[in-house]
Amino acid sequence: MRHYETTFILRPNLGEEQFTEIIDRTSAIVANDGGAIICLDRWGIKRLAYEINREAQGYYVYMNYAAPGKTVDEIERIFRIDDRVIRYLTVKLGDSMNAEAIEAEKQRIEEKAAARAKAQSDETEGDEFEGEALEDETAEE
Repeated sequence: MRHYETTFILRPNLGEEQFTEIIDRTSAIVANDGGAIICLDRWGIKRLAYEINREAQGYYVYMNYAAPGKTVDEIERIFRIDDRVIRYLTVKLGDSMNAEAIEAEKQRIEEKAAARAKAQSDETEGDEFEGEALEDETAEE
């Protein structure tokens, strides 16, 4: 199996049910070909850098996975047919992934996400303390 990441953009007016249906179908293609999803992130609705098919926004989905090459061909074939998918991009990250490498990659991504969440919580705590200090200074005056 090879290591891939695919980012795709869906039309923003579809609704949560159709977003989930497309994501589940794509995940099923990977699973049915013997692959494994390492990370699946729904980035949500974002503004596009330029209009695509008269759409100014899109629903972004990021999928990191290990699968055979034929899986990517099938996913991209489905994306070309489905007019609900505005754009997609698949990047090959590595040539060889076994079960141990997949678990190691999942662990690495989880640790990275935990560190990012901790940094965000530390940042918001710092903002709260600054606000309290500012309130104390104005109360003294």
